Amino acid sequence: MDSRLPTFGIEEEFLLLDPGTGRPAARAPEVLADLPPIEGYFSAEFTRIQLEAATSVCRTAAEAGTQLATARHALAHTAERHGLQVVSTGFSPLPLPDPIPVTDKRRYRSISEEFGLLADSHATAGCHVHVGMPDLATSLAVSNHLRPHLPALLALMGNSPFCRGQDTGHASWRAVLWSRLPSAGPPPPHRGPESYQRAVDLLLTSHAALDRAMVYWLVRPAPHLSTLEVRVADAAGTAQEALALALLVRALAAVALQEIAEDRPAPKIPDELLRLALWRAAHDGLEGDGLDVTGQLVPARVLLERTVKTALPVLDSSGDAPIVTDVLDRLLRHGSGAHRQRRAHARRNEIADVTALLVEQTRTGLPA
Repeated sequence: MDSRLPTFGIEEEFLLLDPGTGRPAARAPEVLADLPPIEGYFSAEFTRIQLEAATSVCRTAAEAGTQLATARHALAHTAERHGLQVVSTGFSPLPLPDPIPVTDKRRYRSISEEFGLLADSHATAGCHVHVGMPDLATSLAVSNHLRPHLPALLALMGNSPFCRGQDTGHASWRAVLWSRLPSAGPPPPHRGPESYQRAVDLLLTSHAALDRAMVYWLVRPAPHLSTLEVRVADAAGTAQEALALALLVRALAAVALQEIAEDRPAPKIPDELLRLALWRAAHDGLEGDGLDVTGQLVPARVLLERTVKTALPVLDSSGDAPIVTDVLDRLLRHGSGAHRQRRAHARRNEIADVTALLVEQTRTGLPA
C-alpha cells in the first residue's frame, strides 16, 4: 500500500421501507436508537425515511470494504427487528409520504420552510466519497481536475429509474431532482480560495444556501473536514459498487495531486457542456450514450473506460485495480443499478419486484 495515497471515507444514505406496501416508512429515529456501535457511525438525515452510515477514515480497500459490509448488515438486521426493510437506491420507487416527514432538527425545519416543495429533492439518497486533502487550495485544484470525470461516475452509479411506481426514463432520477436545488450542480472552476469564497458568499447572500453545508456542488471542500467530497453518485445498490466508486475516486484524486505537483493544468470543460453531459449521464446511465468533452455522443462505457484509464496507474500501484476491475466487469455483465431495477420490473411489470431486488442486493451484494 502506497503511504502517499490520500485517506478516504464513504457516506452511504439508505431508505426505510414498509415491507407490506413497499412505500417509505418514516421511522428512522427508532431504528437509529437501536443500532449497535460500529467503526464509523450512523446518523439521521433530512427526512425520517432516510438514515446514513459513514465509515471512519480509511487507508485501504480492506478497511473500507469491511466497514461498508458491517454497516449494511447492522442496518438490515435492526430494520427487520422493527418490521422494516432497508434499501440502497437513489430515490424511492413508490410515492413519498405527504407531507414529507422532515427530521425534527432546527436546520432541517428551516430548509423545509425556505424551499417548500423542493423538500422532495432532499428525500434522495446518495453515496459520497471523501478524500483527505492537505489544505483548501489543494482541494480546489483537485476539484478542477475531477470535473471532466463526473458524467462517467454518474453514469456508472445511476440507481434510481423509478418514481411513484413509474419508470422516469432516467437512470438517475435522484440526479434530476437534486439538480433543481439552486446551490446544487457541478462545481465551478476555481481559481483559488478567494474565488471559491466569493462563490460561496454569493450562495449565502442570495439564500440559495442557508449555510455552508448547503453548498451542494457535486464536488466540494467538505464543511468542517479536511477532505474533498465527491457527491455525484446515487446510493450504490451494493457495498461492492460503493467500494469500487470510492477507490476510483481516490485514485483520480491521487492522479490530480500528481498533476498539480507537476504544474499540469486541469482539463477545461465549459460549464454548459458539463451540465449537459451530467444530464445525459443521468438519463442514459451506463447502458446508453454519454457526452464527451468535445460535445459528441459516445457510448457511456467509452467515457467510463477513459476515466478508469486515467486512474489505472494509481489503482495498479495501490493494489486496488483487481477490486475495481472485477466490479466493473460484473456491472458490464449484469447491468448497472438502474438496469437491474428495470430488468426486475420487466419480468411481471410489478414494482414489488423492484423493491424485492433492492432489499436483497442491499444485504447480499452483486451476483457472483
